[in-house]
Amino acid sequence: MSTAIAVTCAGLQLDATEPHTPAAHVLTPPGEQTLDDALSTMRMLLDQHGYVIALYSTAVDPAARQRLHTVRSVLESDRVALVRSDLPPLGLAVLVRQLRQLSTADLSPGVLAGAVRLLAHYVHAGALLGSVARLGRLPVPLRAHARSWLPGGRFGVLAAPVPQLVRIGGEATLEGPAYATRLTVATGQLNGDWVTGELADQWRVASLEPASPPTESSRWWGTGRFVEFAAAIPDVSMLYQIVCSVRRATCHWCGLELIGDRCVFCQAPVPP
Repeated sequence: MSTAIAVTCAGLQLDATEPHTPAAHVLTPPGEQTLDDALSTMRMLLDQHGYVIALYSTAVDPAARQRLHTVRSVLESDRVALVRSDLPPLGLAVLVRQLRQLSTADLSPGVLAGAVRLLAHYVHAGALLGSVARLGRLPVPLRAHARSWLPGGRFGVLAAPVPQLVRIGGEATLEGPAYATRLTVATGQLNGDWVTGELADQWRVASLEPASPPTESSRWWGTGRFVEFAAAIPDVSMLYQIVCSVRRATCHWCGLELIGDRCVFCQAPVPP
């Protein structure tokens, strides 16, 4: 019985790249579903899978975030983990696919949920932006803010694992991964040749994958003029080795095996 992966919008579910990769369950928005129906859906997932890991972006609609917490509170279940991610939406979608791949492996629910924060460090997520004037989620220098008002300006922004901002056409470049990755690219209202050409060459990506922008991307980046990208490890066996290399503990409250300093399901900290 595999742990169910749930997301708040269809844009967070990328196409499977490996056979037998299960789909994530896309939760219905609160405006399209009653609370009773949402509770029934979560009960069904728990009956079928035993545990549910629900992931959502910091740019999610507040009503959807509130619905998630209400459902978990009403069910009074420690078998539902709510995981908020600081990754941009496309980066989160890539991470969700990695969890979907790992959900069929011999990883316990607590370890799989703890892998969210671990694997996020290996996702290089950013965007090509036409303006950073409304980019409030990352530090933006005053000079870059001023240049945003000039016509034709473009900026390369890296949100994770370490924030970075460069002006396209300058000498500075975005720091890329030191290992083989697949570059997933979602084009908004901006030409993406710089991402699929110059950036892909600089990062020496193993392959390119087109995707549709998640609905939350414009809200995250503060503009509709963007090309979002995320470079991540495509090899599921390497992801499995990374997760298995981390020291495991047992939650003293709910008894789940876990990695990290806190149980994602019951939120109990790991004793020193």
